[in-house]
Amino acid sequence: MNRQARWTLAIVSIALLMSTLDNLVVTTALPSIRVALDASVESLDWTVNAYTLSFAVFLLAGAAMGDRFGRRRMFVIGLLLFTASSAAAALSPSVAALIAARAVQGAGAAALLPLTLTLLSEAVSPDRRGLALGVWSGVSGLGVALGPLVGGLVLEGASWQWIFWINVPIGLALAPLARRKLAESHGPDRHLDLPGLASAGLGLFAIVFAIIRAQALGWSSTTVIASLAAGMLLVAGFVAWELRAQEPMLPMSMFRSRAFAATNVVSLAMFFGVFGSIFLLAQFFQVAQGHSPLEAGLLTLPWTLMPMFVAPLAGLLSDRIGARPLMASGLTLQAGAVLWLAEASTPTASFGEVVVPLMMGGVGMALVFAPAANAVLGAVPPELVGKASGATNAIREVGGVLGISVLSSIFAAHGSYASPAAFVDGLSAAVPVGAAVLAAGALAALLVPRTGQAAERVELEAATA
Repeated sequence: MNRQARWTLAIVSIALLMSTLDNLVVTTALPSIRVALDASVESLDWTVNAYTLSFAVFLLAGAAMGDRFGRRRMFVIGLLLFTASSAAAALSPSVAALIAARAVQGAGAAALLPLTLTLLSEAVSPDRRGLALGVWSGVSGLGVALGPLVGGLVLEGASWQWIFWINVPIGLALAPLARRKLAESHGPDRHLDLPGLASAGLGLFAIVFAIIRAQALGWSSTTVIASLAAGMLLVAGFVAWELRAQEPMLPMSMFRSRAFAATNVVSLAMFFGVFGSIFLLAQFFQVAQGHSPLEAGLLTLPWTLMPMFVAPLAGLLSDRIGARPLMASGLTLQAGAVLWLAEASTPTASFGEVVVPLMMGGVGMALVFAPAANAVLGAVPPELVGKASGATNAIREVGGVLGISVLSSIFAAHGSYASPAAFVDGLSAAVPVGAAVLAAGALAALLVPRTGQAAERVELEAATA
């Protein structure tokens, strides 16, 4: 890689690590925040949900504004917004103020994260893209791995406010560096697709809101059903508008590419199955076995550290053998790992009984992250990379939220937090559903073309000309 590519990889990786780490650290700190701010359980949930909603809603908008106003410019703005809202969260005098700060943080992350992929793709030559995306995926895995550990260390050595303060010096140092070292670029559109932005944003908000509220209200509640219906109508309206817009925010022609469409199904399935399962499995060590948050973080390292080591290799291999065999193998490994863990996770299980499936799950994740990103970016013309990145991130985020909500609902129907045995009953019922979705994703991966998508991209370029 040349000097420009190395600078870009370093800057976007640090930004990615900061935002990934922050969200997981916050989850670890929730019990401390509840005591410090005298928060109810429902309001505490919204410190996470406000971020998730804002992030999902603004993902497509962040990518579109990067195309229109400059990707480097919007990356820096997103970074500064994330940094400022981190300081506001640390200074929050009440849970309401913290929820508001977290919503702004989600908007900053939505401007930041999809552009890390776009900026990196533009800076690296196609023959080196797989390796760069492997490093990018490994850094994301590192954030997942370190989140519980950093959260536990901060809470043991300082107050909960420091989980937000640690972002501030990083953001302030990185923003001017990004301004100097990143190359500016734009997408092909000269105008913002305002009807598309509004319908997509409101539709995603309604769908994600319904998924989140289903955990508390149930899937048959009027609020959930009405929100889902409104969201689906808005998304349908968004698709209808994009099909006839002169400068669409999300060209529907991208979905004519089998590689693009199938890889997004793979990403949706993986985030549903993995993050829905991890949400429960990560609590297993605390609720069913009595470990502290820091100890639980250490015990999950065999899963969460694997992407850091395997993802760069998977990215390199995706350039040589294509994404299909890697993604299919990765999802198969994850499905097997999740089923194994559902069977092995008992209140008296030793670490030796679960370490192998934990490692299997981590390797499986690593085999999907970079190849999926490479497949998506390789399936669209260069001028559509920003839009493809925003769409893929939005689909993945909805998959993760849906997985957590659905598996949590199944857990609540079959178990509870009342005792270790009750927790394991719920986990054993819910996690196999996540494994089934992962297995379906493995089948979807077989629809991705064997090698490069050159022929598909020629057709797509003709369709978008």
